Amino acid sequence: MKRISVLCSVLLNLIFVYYGGSQESETEVRKPAVAGSFYPADPVNLKTQLAGFFEAVADKSPKKNIAALIVPHAGYVFSGEVAASAFAKLDPNQTWERIFLIGTSHRESLNGASVYKKGEFQTPLGNVKVDAETANKLIKENRNFSFIGAAHEREHSLEVQLPFLQFYLKKPFRIVPIIIGTQSAETCENIATALRPYFSGKNLFIISTDFSHYPGYADAVKYDKITGNAIASNNPEQFIDALLSNSKSKIQGLATSCCGWSSVLTLLYLTSEDPEVKFEHIKYQNSGDTPYGDKVQVVGYHSFIITRNNQQTGNYKLSEKSKRFLLETARRSIESGLKNKPLSIYDSADFPQDLLTPCGAFVTLEKSGKLRGCVGRFTANEPLWKVVQEMARAAAFQDTRFDPVRQTEMKDIEIEISVLTPLRKIKSVDEFDVKRHGIYMIKGTQSGTFLPQVAKETGWSREDLLGHCARDKAGIGWDGWKDAELYVYEALIFNEKEIKN
Repeated sequence: MKRISVLCSVLLNLIFVYYGGSQESETEVRKPAVAGSFYPADPVNLKTQLAGFFEAVADKSPKKNIAALIVPHAGYVFSGEVAASAFAKLDPNQTWERIFLIGTSHRESLNGASVYKKGEFQTPLGNVKVDAETANKLIKENRNFSFIGAAHEREHSLEVQLPFLQFYLKKPFRIVPIIIGTQSAETCENIATALRPYFSGKNLFIISTDFSHYPGYADAVKYDKITGNAIASNNPEQFIDALLSNSKSKIQGLATSCCGWSSVLTLLYLTSEDPEVKFEHIKYQNSGDTPYGDKVQVVGYHSFIITRNNQQTGNYKLSEKSKRFLLETARRSIESGLKNKPLSIYDSADFPQDLLTPCGAFVTLEKSGKLRGCVGRFTANEPLWKVVQEMARAAAFQDTRFDPVRQTEMKDIEIEISVLTPLRKIKSVDEFDVKRHGIYMIKGTQSGTFLPQVAKETGWSREDLLGHCARDKAGIGWDGWKDAELYVYEALIFNEKEIKN
């Protein structure tokens, strides 16, 4: 609670611009508030401008399994290219049951969040239907949600996202517009809990925020990078710490380093306990990078995509040649690290597809039959060969359980690689087959795993393996697995003994 109160009192000097008036009643059509100022009011001009933003996107290849976007909400001439860089990652032909638009109130101070619950939102490109059923359900079942018309009446942070969606998506969509007004981290966590049932592959979440407000150009670049890295960590505490640290730095002109911090924090509370979720930074720019801004007082803009690892790899196989290459790559990575050399750069244009597939992997080092290091990652956006290269070096030099590997040991070290299938959440331990599966458990901020080979090596029963993993790896006590989230995965395991030159 102390951290939350500190967050409220120190974090970001957000200024709510109050325009007076009572809480307006909901209307059948919410009229555009910033057409003609934040973006063109003429539909032809608006389409032309949007087309230009999407045309300027360097990488136009859509990404699979996008769960959420983080995009800016400034005037299009300042932030339109950054926003388009994230929207362009969506599959324009995909159908979502609903799109959650989440932003932080710029004009009204609220207790919790306001959900627009009726009718349609209008832009120069037409009307977008509100998912009234979902909106009313949230309000009815959660005390942190209500409807406050004034919160939406002139709020721009959600409105400016709609023309991008209308222009780019080919299928109709419905929206759940949510404006967060609280300055309590605890309330953001409660909002996330209420939204968690909807955070699935059926729905898309769009988080609207700008970043640093009004520092000089160089300071904006520096502190926006700190904030962006904290978001990419997918850790709410790290994000809060970054904001507090930025605020305490007393940077001239810095009013806030993330005006939509409560919306971003809500997303992080949704994603931080889901090991299948990954943040990918797409683009950074600030108003000083545009012809319309100066370098003295700038506003920063990041875009991110958040993906969910749903790929099916049940038929994924590695050739013997690829296994040999991965083992050689792992050994070379360690040996070059011993010489303080950077990781080797490969021309992967002619690599087979099994090496280019993004897969999680663990690299295990053994010396005289005893563990000498083991580091890995469950999911990856990088190709398998790159993951193995990085994890091999980490196993040799960054496993805190052991001293760094020495050159004199290399002749006695044997390397084993475990290539992982995606995590699958289980509802019952009966789904955990110790002969096939590895186990991953998470409870709060604590987590731990045993690879599939652990059961074979130890002879432990299912209950013993769960207990040891909970106590020895996750640090949640012998019985901690009983109320933890449990995931299983399989592995393709091979080592230097088996793969002969």
